[in-house]
Amino acid sequence: TSNNIMTQAFSDNVVLENTGISVSDFSVAQKQQLLRLVGIYIGNMRESHQGIRMAEIEQHLDDTWFAWVGESEIDSVFYYRIQSPVVLIEFDHETPVGLTHMYERGIPYKEHIHSIVRTPNGNDYGKDLLRQHYLAHPH
Repeated sequence: TSNNIMTQAFSDNVVLENTGISVSDFSVAQKQQLLRLVGIYIGNMRESHQGIRMAEIEQHLDDTWFAWVGESEIDSVFYYRIQSPVVLIEFDHETPVGLTHMYERGIPYKEHIHSIVRTPNGNDYGKDLLRQHYLAHPH
């Protein structure tokens, strides 16, 4: 598995189908473990915003989905996605670009990861107001 990230740059407000397992089916311990994982990503925010953001994520925990692609061995490459109405997190082991002297072409490696934290439909890369205008008002 490689290059699975769906919400990289220029993917503003992409709509993704819920995939994987519903967190509402998780045990209490599994939910706490997921929140600790989410906290690693949210922990990059200023401390004053972390609590507010985590409370919002917890409020939507039963509307959250967790998807995994790949194996789970210690040396496996994999992709996962945490998706809810208020946060979208993706983690992926990627295929290195421009490092063919070090790595086999087309093979993802554990040393090359991409991760993304987005706000679904939150315009976190900005709105394309002109495009929206043309869609609403044909010229």
